[in-house]
Amino acid sequence: MVPQTREGQLLETFVTLADTLVADYDVVDLLCTLVDKCAALLEAAAAGIILSAGDGQLEVVASTNERSRLVELLQLRAGSGPCVESFLTGRAVAVPDIDTVGEVWPRFRAGALEQGFASMHAVPLRLRATTIGSLNLFWERTGGLSEADINTVQALADVATIGILQERAIRESDIVRQQLQRALNSRVLIEQAKGVLAYTHDVHMGDAFDLIRDYARKNGIPLADVAEQIVNRALSL
Repeated sequence: MVPQTREGQLLETFVTLADTLVADYDVVDLLCTLVDKCAALLEAAAAGIILSAGDGQLEVVASTNERSRLVELLQLRAGSGPCVESFLTGRAVAVPDIDTVGEVWPRFRAGALEQGFASMHAVPLRLRATTIGSLNLFWERTGGLSEADINTVQALADVATIGILQERAIRESDIVRQQLQRALNSRVLIEQAKGVLAYTHDVHMGDAFDLIRDYARKNGIPLADVAEQIVNRALSL
C-alpha cells in the first residue's frame, strides 16, 4: 500500500468530519473523531476537548487516552491552565515547553509533566463571538507548531464547532444549550460504562471506550444509549 501524503490525510480528516454532520448525528462521536484525527495528523501523544453547556461550567467530553483527560480535569478543578485560558479568551494558547510555565500554572505544569507531556497547544472551539470549549493537543517533546499546522488545527476545530452550532445558534440558543448539555450528560454515562467494562472485562479504560464505540458504530446506536445499557447491566459486550 502506498503511504498517504500529509495532504491526503488532511483531506480524509475533513471528509470524515463532514460525514458526521447529518441529521441527528452523535455529538460525542463527532468530538471523539476530531481528537483521534488531530492526534494522528499532528503526531501528538494525546488530544482532548473540554466543552461548556453555556453555563460557564467546563467538562472533558473527549480524549484520546486517560493521560490527556487527567491533565484537562486538573485544569478544570484549578480553574486555570492553557485549556481553560483558550476557552476564556477565545484564542489559541501555545506552550512549547511546559516546564517553564510553573509561575503561571503550577498545578498544570506538575500534572502535565507527571503524565510525561513536554509541550501542548490549545485552540478554541469558536464560531464568531461564541466559544463553546477548546481542543487541546499534547506532545512528549518540546517545541511549537508551524504556522501551517496551527492553521490546520484551528480549521479542524472550526469544522467541529460549526457542526455543533450550525445555524441553530442564530435561530434558537436554547437548542444549542440543550444539545451541549446532552453531550455532557452522555459523557458521564460513558465514563461510568468504561468503569463497568474495565472491571468486568479486565481491560484498560481506553480499551473499554474502544469497545463501547465499536459496538455503537457497528449497530448504529448512539454512544450514550450503549453506555446506559452497560451501566444498567442490560448489555454485556
